[in-house]
Amino acid sequence: MTLRTPALTTFLAQNPDAIAAELTSVRGSSPREQGTFMLVGPSTIFGTIGGGALEYMVIDHARRLIANGQATAAMDVPLGPEIGQCCGGRVGVSLRYADAALRDELAARIAAEDAAQTHVYIFGAGNVGGALARMLALLPVHAHVIDTRTDELIGLPANVDARAVPMPEAVVRNAPQGSAYVILTHDHALDFMIAFEALKRLDSPYVGMVGSRTKRARFASWYRAEGGDEAALERLVLPIGNHGLGDKRPEVIAALAAAEIMVHIGRREARSVQAQGTRKLGAIHGR
Repeated sequence: MTLRTPALTTFLAQNPDAIAAELTSVRGSSPREQGTFMLVGPSTIFGTIGGGALEYMVIDHARRLIANGQATAAMDVPLGPEIGQCCGGRVGVSLRYADAALRDELAARIAAEDAAQTHVYIFGAGNVGGALARMLALLPVHAHVIDTRTDELIGLPANVDARAVPMPEAVVRNAPQGSAYVILTHDHALDFMIAFEALKRLDSPYVGMVGSRTKRARFASWYRAEGGDEAALERLVLPIGNHGLGDKRPEVIAALAAAEIMVHIGRREARSVQAQGTRKLGAIHGR
């Protein structure tokens, strides 16, 4: 899992005079959303407000505040030819000295973001599973690798939860709400049992299995015979990472699957935000 809280704690301890730069308004196209913040120290930074010329301008301004002992400032920046960017929008940026109260506020925001990250369960620590774990370790998700074989779990990234479990399908039943599942064990029968449980989890944004069209047909036949729900079967991504390349190298399959998983998670998050907006609008209009 990629948690930002430890990095934030370290940064703040090493930068007592840090300036917090936050996008307070966004009009038109912008590299990041309103509310995005970064922290600027004399020689290091934490986070990003989108990079490019905008970020360099903000960092430079913040470091001048630090050097001059100033506490606050504000910037209004057009994201166009004037600064060598082509977004075409305009952003407002507040710069504030990160005092104790602001540090606590930012730490709470980062902790909430860490806690909200989706859990992704990788079943099987073989070639594809290991490569996928290494990629997910870099992304904003809680990555778990589950295998029945202890030896296969050696050498995985330290921020990946790796567990040897005799009955992996039980992990699915106890996983947090909204978890994603990627199934790539060494045993097709075990794959099928895990997938059967995963497809029961209607809260999951992604259920994927490594394999071929033949494996999908065999699973579908078995799944129906076991009384599986036909509508749920449509949610199964099998094969994973199938984007017409035909490349069977484990690292390539893992890269394509990682992108696929993040797309499904992102779509679920977008639907959730849209639904919340609809509910708020309905409340305003008495619906």
